Amino acid sequence: MKQFDPQTARQTILKRTPPDEFPVSERVMDSIEKLFGERLTAEQAVTRILKDVRTNGDSALQSWTKRLDSIDRKPAPVSKELIQAALESITPEQRDALEKAAARVEAFHKKQPLTSWFTNELGGTLGQIIRPIERVGLYVPGGTAPLPSTVLMSAIPAKVAGVKEIVVVAPPNRDYANNEVPIAPIILAACAVAGVDEVYAVGGAQAIAALAYGTETIRPVDKIFGPGNLFVTLAKRQVYGVVGIDGLAGPTETVVVADESANPSWVAADLLAQAEHDLLASAILLTPSQILIEKVQVEVAKQIQERGRADIIAASLENRGGTVLTRDLDEAIQLANEYAPEHLGLSVSEPWRWVEKVTNAGGVFMGEHSFEVLGDYLAGPSHVMPTGGSARFASPLNVWDFVKIVSLVALDGKTAQEVGPVAATIAQSEGLDAHANAALLRS
Repeated sequence: MKQFDPQTARQTILKRTPPDEFPVSERVMDSIEKLFGERLTAEQAVTRILKDVRTNGDSALQSWTKRLDSIDRKPAPVSKELIQAALESITPEQRDALEKAAARVEAFHKKQPLTSWFTNELGGTLGQIIRPIERVGLYVPGGTAPLPSTVLMSAIPAKVAGVKEIVVVAPPNRDYANNEVPIAPIILAACAVAGVDEVYAVGGAQAIAALAYGTETIRPVDKIFGPGNLFVTLAKRQVYGVVGIDGLAGPTETVVVADESANPSWVAADLLAQAEHDLLASAILLTPSQILIEKVQVEVAKQIQERGRADIIAASLENRGGTVLTRDLDEAIQLANEYAPEHLGLSVSEPWRWVEKVTNAGGVFMGEHSFEVLGDYLAGPSHVMPTGGSARFASPLNVWDFVKIVSLVALDGKTAQEVGPVAATIAQSEGLDAHANAALLRS
């Protein structure tokens, strides 16, 4: 892993790239040109896919799935029988792990208060009514590995919030192209454990289009959740307003702030685990200890040889990762706050002393026994967390993302008479005399 000073790090591995400026490889651009017969940008390609599905429904969905995933299937829900069979096909250890993880995630999210409230202190009754969103769509990435954890971390908070209909879309797994199981069984098993209502084997921008606009087979949803590749992210941005979205997910990222007490083997393992996700994942160590940096670098070189995805890890660390030698822990925390990471690990001797200084992070992992991998699978909070620096203003996925607040106004006549003239004065200052008249008639 490369070593940086703080100023250089700010200009390189800690520098944020806006989503619009994220580099698109020549290989992807060539693929777009081959598909569309002209050199379109990723944004333009997504626009055409969305329009096609919106206009032509199932036939467009089938066409794009064939062209992009090499699977020719008519859109159809995965049957309840196949989902149950998938649950029964996984090993007892896998099923037990999914069920234990689901129980912890459910228990955590049940602690979040979802309470309507009312007050009589302002005349009559005012308040807020909490109502769950009725139908949501969850995008579960396929990529290079099936992610049952993403099913649990998205669907269970939705269930706790009271969502009536939960729809999962996931790219068809090419390993099952000639099989009756269109999606990896472990994904379907997670859907069974989480109580998902509908599952469809469709991915990419075409899946987002189907969720947003609906087709003959897939009814539209009210809000779309879930991370995905560049095309999924661009599609979510383009359909926003037609439906709600949870946010725009970028590559995953972890920052570890450590002191000389940290176990270099554990720190290295945490960085490798993050880099394992994909080529664009970021794994960064911030520490005032040069000795720790050197020990971690040795451990990274040693451990990477034993990892099955060593090529991905190496590319991620080379292009997006590194170590930063800071003046002290205060500077390390300052850099972390500026970067606003998805995951922030505090591998320090007194994590509770330093957590008060953390202002921007999707999740803070306190001490070396609360490592980020546990957060990925079963610590409790959803692992769907803000990326790309959006932790400056956004939060991890939680039950509040699956509900709406309805304001309730039930003023009494006396209060309406008292405040009506005030409303009329403001209305008249805005040049809206009909508003003023409606207020004064009650006064």
